[in-house]
Amino acid sequence: GFMQPQGHLQVLCAMADYGLDPQAALDQPRFCLQGVDSAVGAESAETAQLLLEEGLPQETQDGLRALGHDVVMVTGWQRLVFGRGQVICRDPNTGVLCGGTEPRADGAVLAW
Repeated sequence: GFMQPQGHLQVLCAMADYGLDPQAALDQPRFCLQGVDSAVGAESAETAQLLLEEGLPQETQDGLRALGHDVVMVTGWQRLVFGRGQVICRDPNTGVLCGGTEPRADGAVLAW
């Protein structure tokens, strides 16, 4: 779906840019630009809605609205729009595996 590449990038940036472990990266509140249609073209972004997951600071929400974004807060079970993910990383030096699973759905990280 349309959220998949956005979610991948958000989790990857949380890990690569901010040094978060997989679980912390998956736990971060997400956002989704909804309503962009590649068949229509870039102008469809003008009418798109910016979905924000509960947990983002109020000042962030207000700042995005001030920039002209049509912000829609998403809470409860509707947060499933932000997708689901699981991540496993392997430290290349030690071989140690580290994992995380989606807090928006059921899942678990297991090792044996």
